[in-house]
Amino acid sequence: MAYNDFNMDNHWLPFTPNRSFRKNPRVFVAADGIEFTTHDGKKVIDGISSLWCVGAGHNRKPINEAIKKQLDTLDYATAFQASNDRAFQAAERIAAMAPGDLNKVLFCNSGSEAADTSLKVALAYHRSRGEGHRTVFIGREKGYHGVGFGGMSVGGIPANRKVFSSVLLPRVDHMRFIHDPVNNAYVNGVEPEFQEDLLLELENRILPLHDPSNVAAIIVEPVAGSAGWYLPPKGYLKRLREICDKHGILLIFDEVITGFGRMGTNFGADFYGVVPDMLNFAKCVTNGVIPLGGVICRDKLYDAMMKTDAPEHVIEFFHGYTYSGHPVACAAAIATLDLFKQENSFQRAGEMGKVLGNAFHSTFKGMPNVIGIRSLGLAAAVELAPLAGAPGKRAYEIFLDCFKNGALVRPAGDTLVIAPPYIVEKSHIDTLVNTLADSIRRHA
Repeated sequence: MAYNDFNMDNHWLPFTPNRSFRKNPRVFVAADGIEFTTHDGKKVIDGISSLWCVGAGHNRKPINEAIKKQLDTLDYATAFQASNDRAFQAAERIAAMAPGDLNKVLFCNSGSEAADTSLKVALAYHRSRGEGHRTVFIGREKGYHGVGFGGMSVGGIPANRKVFSSVLLPRVDHMRFIHDPVNNAYVNGVEPEFQEDLLLELENRILPLHDPSNVAAIIVEPVAGSAGWYLPPKGYLKRLREICDKHGILLIFDEVITGFGRMGTNFGADFYGVVPDMLNFAKCVTNGVIPLGGVICRDKLYDAMMKTDAPEHVIEFFHGYTYSGHPVACAAAIATLDLFKQENSFQRAGEMGKVLGNAFHSTFKGMPNVIGIRSLGLAAAVELAPLAGAPGKRAYEIFLDCFKNGALVRPAGDTLVIAPPYIVEKSHIDTLVNTLADSIRRHA
C-alpha cells in the first residue's frame, strides 16, 4: 500500500515533526519477531523495542491468545467500588517481582499517569501522618517523567517544559544531571566513577533552601533513558537513598524504561541494590501490546492511609482512572511476565547487552563527530557533536537515513540509542550497529 492511500489530514502525531513527516511518512502495517513491515513493503529492524516497550518481540502468540481469551471472558469492568480477577492476579505477580516491601500496586494506563500517581501518593501519605506541609518535590535535570503536569514539573527536559512553564507545579526543584563528558565520555557495561560528588548540591544547597522537613519526595530514573541513556555514578543511588532516609523524604524510582528486564534484572532497583519507596512502571509489563502502567508502593504508605478515623465507607485515597487495572491489560501483563520467565528473558537481556555494548565501543569510538558512548544493560547510546546552530539536526537526519536503510534507531537530542527486544540475536546487533555506523560516516 502506498503512503498516499492514507488520509493524512486528521492524525496529529505525538513527539513528531509533523511537517517533515508528511513529506516522508513512515507507516508500519505489520510486525513479527524483531522486524516491522512498512506501508511500502520494506522490512525494518526494531532497534528500540518500539520505544522501550516490546521486550519479548512482536506478535508473540502466548500474549495474543491471553488477550483473545480475556475478551471472550470479561472484556471490561469498572475499577471503582469493584474490581476484576485479572487485576488482583497481575498485582500479585508484579509485587512478587519487586524488591523489599514494595507490595501494593496502584494501576493506571501509562508512565505519565504513573508519575503523577506517585506524586499524589507522596502528598497523601505525608498528610495522613500529620505532615501535610511536605509539598516540595525534587527531580533531576534532563529527567523524564511523562507529560502530565506533575511529571513535567519534576521532569527536567527543557523542551518538554518551556511551553507549559507558567502552570507547572510551583514547589519543585531539580538536582544536577548525571553526566561527566570529560572523564566518563565512554562507559561500557560498568558503573562510572565520578571525581565529583553530584549529590553535594542536594545536601548543601537544595535541601537547606527548602528545608528538608518540607520535602515530600525525590523522583529519579535509575538510568536517564529518554535523555539518551545516561548512567548514574557508582554509589549515587545508594547515597540518595540514605539522604532521603535521613530526612524522612520519599524516594521514587521511575522505572518505566528500566523495569522488567532492560537492565538484565527485574528492575533497576535490583541492579543497583536500592529499594525505593515507590516504583513507577509501564511499557514492557505488557510487551507494549495493551497500555498498562502503575506504581508499586511500600507497605508503610498503604498502611498509613488505612489508619484513619474516617468511617469505613469513606474513600481513603481519592485517585484512580477509568481503566485502572483493565482486565484485558492485566491479562496481557500476566501472559507477558509468564513468557519472560519461561524464556529467561531478563538474563538473556543482560548477556546480549554485553554484545551490544562491545559492538558500540569497538565500532563508534574514533568515528567522526562521536564524543561519547554509553552502554549498560540492553541499551547503548552514541553521542555526536551537534551541528553549529542546529542542535539535534545531525541525529535526526541519521535516524531518517537508518530508517531508509532498514533500521529503527532512536534520536534523543544529538544522541542515537539502540535498545532492541530481548530476543535480539548477534546478527541483528551487527546489522543495527553497521547501519548506524554507515550513516554516521555519511553525515560527517
